[in-house]
Amino acid sequence: MKNYLSTIFSCVALIIAIVFGVLYLKDGRQAGTVSETSSPETTAEKGAIVYVDLDRILQEYDMANDLRSVVETKIQNIQAEVTRRGKKLEKDVNDFQEKMNKGLMTRSVAEVQAQKLDQQQQEFNNYAQQKQNEINEEQMVMMNQLADAIKTFLDEYNAVMQYSLILTNQGGAPVIAADTSLDITDDVLAGLNDEYVKNKNKK
Repeated sequence: MKNYLSTIFSCVALIIAIVFGVLYLKDGRQAGTVSETSSPETTAEKGAIVYVDLDRILQEYDMANDLRSVVETKIQNIQAEVTRRGKKLEKDVNDFQEKMNKGLMTRSVAEVQAQKLDQQQQEFNNYAQQKQNEINEEQMVMMNQLADAIKTFLDEYNAVMQYSLILTNQGGAPVIAADTSLDITDDVLAGLNDEYVKNKNKK
């Protein structure tokens, strides 16, 4: 059972690594289009184990910034509408309570009104949950798009550079300390942004 669980955890970790570009192994393919866009600044040699700083990639990659801007705008619009509806419901509840306190409605009318408010509350809760799911989906799609773009670029990039291993470092893990010549972030960023600009111009 212990070995079985270890195998499952290892498979899950590997899947996550592949999807989000945490780890890339050289596949030995021939040089592609990256040689035209990547800069020769990196000093790491063929067959070396190198790494990229994922935090920098997500901050300085133009595609990441553009997607983030679009998603943030969508999220702000969603949150604004949820807030607007929430405030309207709150006002309706406060108005109802005020009329009740002042004795401005009969018990039968108050019961009907209370049932309507309960229904409105349930509808609002369902709406708010639906919108939260939309926000989560927007964020997941954005991360998947970025992960796919980065992985696709690294496939082509390493077909040219032929490193033995490309690690994605984030928050100081897994690379705690290393020779700076093994940090290929600048080269990868330049290539990613060049590729993104070219694709945008084509569209």
